[in-house]
Amino acid sequence: MPNVTTLNVNGKKLRIDVDSQTPLLNVLRDYLNLTGAKYGCAEAQCGACTVLVDGQVVRSCVMQVGRVGGKQITTIEGLEKDGKLHPLQEAFLKADAMQCGYCTSGMIMAAAALLNKTPKPAREEIVKHMDRNVCRCGTYLRIINAIEIASGTAKEA
Repeated sequence: MPNVTTLNVNGKKLRIDVDSQTPLLNVLRDYLNLTGAKYGCAEAQCGACTVLVDGQVVRSCVMQVGRVGGKQITTIEGLEKDGKLHPLQEAFLKADAMQCGYCTSGMIMAAAALLNKTPKPAREEIVKHMDRNVCRCGTYLRIINAIEIASGTAKEA
C-alpha cells in the first residue's frame, strides 16, 4: 500500500506517493527523473548509487525512502548552482578522472562528503574515505588527483 512521503531533494520539498520500503534509488530515478545515481550492485558495495543524506554518504540502492523523509537529500544534480559546476565536478574534468563515467557521480558525492567534513584531506584520508567506491575502469589515481585539485592539496606538476 502506497504511503505519502515528503522528501527534501536538492533543496526542494517534494511529495511522493510510494511504498515507504521502496529503495531511494528507485524513487530518485523512476519517480523524480534524477538519473545521476546509478544502479550498480544493489547491495551497497560499489558506490555507484551514492547520494548524501544530511551530508552523510548513503547507498541509495538499499536505503528505504521511508527512512529519509524530511532529511536533506543531495544528488549529483544538486551540486551545480546557477549553472556553475561544483568544484569537484570541475576537478574531475580537469584531472580526466572519468573513463566510462558510470561510477563518477557516486565518486563525486562520496568526495563531497569528505571535503565537507575535511576540507584539506591528506592523500591517505582520501584513499581511505573513497575505498568503498568501485571504479571498474581503474581510474583511481586520477580520481584521487581530482579530489586533491578540488581541495587545493594537489602537488604542482
